[in-house]
Amino acid sequence: MNDRRVRGPGPGERGFSLLELMVALIVLSIGVLAVARLFPAGAYGQIQDRMQASAGCLAQDEIVRLGSLSWSDSQLATGRHPASGYTTCGTNGRWWRSYTVTALAAPLTDVKQVTVTVTWANANGRDVSISTYVRS
Repeated sequence: MNDRRVRGPGPGERGFSLLELMVALIVLSIGVLAVARLFPAGAYGQIQDRMQASAGCLAQDEIVRLGSLSWSDSQLATGRHPASGYTTCGTNGRWWRSYTVTALAAPLTDVKQVTVTVTWANANGRDVSISTYVRS
């Protein structure tokens, strides 16, 4: 039969002291706290990316809507629309959208450039702009 008794440290062997264990725990907790500080920054980045993706979808929706209008429609008149400010769009009006219509010079007088710009709260100077061309 095998004798499997738990034996303590033999001669010349020693375990960890309480002081060594405390130092290891302090070093480990400093590392965990340093990593934990990265999570809020990552969450903020994810929110900004989601807002930007939603802004892109809202801009694309407006491009599609404007592209379906006739050449002479008042919404495709040259200039900024709305003339001042923005229209709110999206969930809870978190995004602001405007668009600019520019008539091109000769020989492309039958073409207008439409640029839709969408921004959002806490965008930190970022916005999404998409352009298309409308022909008579």
